[in-house]
This record gives sequence, C-alpha cells and structure tokens, in this order.
Amino acid sequence: MSEFININKDNLATEHLCCAIADKKHQCGVDAKRAWLADRLPEGHVFRKLNERGKVFIEYAPLERAWAPVLGENYIYLYCLWVSGSFKGKGYGGELLESCIADAKRQGKSGICALSSPKKKPFLSDGKFLRKYGFQAVDTSGGEYELLSLSFDGTQPRFAPSAKAGQIESETLTIFYSPQCPYIPDCIAQVEAYCGQNAVPLRLAWVDTAEKAKAVPCVFNNWAVFYGGKFQTVQLLNANYLKKLLNLQ
Repeated sequence: MSEFININKDNLATEHLCCAIADKKHQCGVDAKRAWLADRLPEGHVFRKLNERGKVFIEYAPLERAWAPVLGENYIYLYCLWVSGSFKGKGYGGELLESCIADAKRQGKSGICALSSPKKKPFLSDGKFLRKYGFQAVDTSGGEYELLSLSFDGTQPRFAPSAKAGQIESETLTIFYSPQCPYIPDCIAQVEAYCGQNAVPLRLAWVDTAEKAKAVPCVFNNWAVFYGGKFQTVQLLNANYLKKLLNLQ
C-alpha cells in the first residue's frame, strides 16, 4: 500500500501542494491556495497526496460547501484527481479514488460527484476513469459537460440552474476565477498583459465565496471563460491559448 498523507492545519505551511510544485512563477498562487485551504479544511475539505515530491493528489469537499454550481444533499464533490509524469501507470489514481469512496462511506454520505466531459478535457476529471468505478452521468450542460455521480443510496446531485445558462449579457472577454488553483494568478497576469498590449477589453469576475461559485452562469471548477456573451471553456488560459480563442470568433 502506498503512503499518502492529508494536508491539515499542522502541515499546511510545510507540505508542497503538488500541482505547482516546481515552478517559482506560481509561488503567489501557492500562497493563495494555502490561505484558501486554511479556511476550507474546517469545512471538511480534503487534500490527500502521495508522500513523495510529485503531482499525485486528490481534492474533494462536502457538496454543500463546494465552490461549484452543483446542488445536492449529503454528497462529496470531487474537485481534482491528478497523477502526473513518472507516477502514471502505478495505480495511484485508483488508490486515491478508492480512499475518497471509503471516506465518503465512513461519513455516511449519499455519494460522490464530479464535473467531467464526454470528451476528455484539460482541468477536468477523466470521465472514462471514473466510470470504471461506477460513476454515471446524471446531468449535462451545453452538450460538452456532464455531472458524473457515484450514488450509494439512489439519490442524485444536479447542476445548479445557473450552470446551464452558458451566456452573459456582456460581449467582453470575461473570466470567472477563484483562488483555488495555484496556476490561476500567473494565468491572470498573462491574460491581463495580452489584453493590455492588444487593446482587448477584459472583465475579471473574482469568485471568493462558495455562494458566488454556485451562481456562476456556466459550469465552473475554479475558472470559466466567456467571450462574445457565450461560455467558451474551463481551460486555464495563457497568452497563446487566449490568442487562439480570440481569433476563432
């Protein structure tokens, strides 16, 4: 059995947070993530990782307090399950997911749910992998995104009505974002720089509470992009990706 550890109030300041482990440009994001976690851990948020210097972790929380436009009672919301690089193919993903399932059952939860897509997308849970463990699609949004659920008692979660809107009144490039992901501050800096250099109007919508996250007008895990009044992607943007997105319109 592999050795995993949970981030807690005693080791939060010293343990690495996996995804931004080796890149100094993301240190600002790591600091913001630590501060965010400090407030989330008392709510039952779990960040569990392999006790190695690598990107191998799972992150989940009680659905009622999850920063996502998903509704339901007594569920766990799975934010992220990531196994990267040389750690792939060693069963770590299965061990982490199984530990989440076991934890949910110990807590007497009704099930676990996650944002995914019929077609694999960056920054989303791998639906094909989750289905191997019994997850099923129970709701959809915009044809490209689905809510997967592993129910223990027959009840099911659902997308909030806002998650299915997929549009806003403004035509301006608009990004909803939260402090959850360590990559976000650098992405915001790149987007601001590109938009400033190219005279692209930009609106940044800071999502700093669970209530705001549950009301975002599209699917949302920690980041969502609108352009031309329509929802475009949950993929984090750098300057190159942004350029492609703007040129497609």
